[in-house]
Amino acid sequence: MAKFYLIGFTVLLMFDTIAQCSFKLAAEHAQPLAMSFEWIVRVFSGHWIYVSIAGYIFTFFTWMTLLKKAPVGPAFAASHFEVVTVMIASVWLFNEPITLFKLIGTILIVSGIMFLALAESKLTNKNIHNSY
Repeated sequence: MAKFYLIGFTVLLMFDTIAQCSFKLAAEHAQPLAMSFEWIVRVFSGHWIYVSIAGYIFTFFTWMTLLKKAPVGPAFAASHFEVVTVMIASVWLFNEPITLFKLIGTILIVSGIMFLALAESKLTNKNIHNSY
């Protein structure tokens, strides 16, 4: 079961990261930003918006598959590791710097995810022991 979770969450993060980075590329393709029909046409004339949509469709199906077996609390917490993967991908793809504030924010988010997962794990273990 642990292998299922590891593979599943890796795939989930991959699809989510691809979708987020593709949105960035779609936005860059559609510059300048303007709330107009022409801007919408520019957004949908590039292929990156379709990569984004496909990424979220695959993310949705991967998430649904994971939720069949994973407890929702830890699964929800683990799914938010995309903050880290998107930050790393943005450095690599867009040459965005990792600033001190980004690093601190990422550490705080990951810490929060870990605390949520630990709390859910303890609650689940307590409920299992109380059911006997």
